[in-house]
Amino acid sequence: MADFESGETPILVATTVIEVGVDVPQASCITIFDADRYGLSQLHQLRGRVGRGGTDSWAFLVSRAEPGSIAEQRLKVIEGSLDGAEIAQADLELRGAGDVLGDAQSGGKSGLKLLRVVKDAKIIADAREQAEALLKQDPTLADETQLAGAVLDFTRGGESEILSN
Repeated sequence: MADFESGETPILVATTVIEVGVDVPQASCITIFDADRYGLSQLHQLRGRVGRGGTDSWAFLVSRAEPGSIAEQRLKVIEGSLDGAEIAQADLELRGAGDVLGDAQSGGKSGLKLLRVVKDAKIIADAREQAEALLKQDPTLADETQLAGAVLDFTRGGESEILSN
């Protein structure tokens, strides 16, 4: 690593350890094999390792993704954008939010029964603002006994029994 950083070694072959804490301004090219196996945010971070010195740079993403597959769609997102927020939004839409109320950390089935994270983002943001305002006014929910009980039930794993009036 030190030889690459100093410029003595012009090429570095590495695992994704290069993503963390490496800043070699003269690095101008990165090739990522099996790129379809990485998350979009990680690909975005990896390609950000090159071109930091103001020179032209290239990121080659090598993949065996099937034409028309989700993997190919994900790589097209990276190909078409340098905006991290846009990439994260596309990743959420393609992979799904996962169990946002539980502990599953990747796409798939959500624990939300009536909302979808992408489609209902405004409703979720509004609900959060209202919840924050309520907690600022009444931090112990002393005036909201039903809500306090529902929160307690939820935190104890009883979310399946929570019903609205």
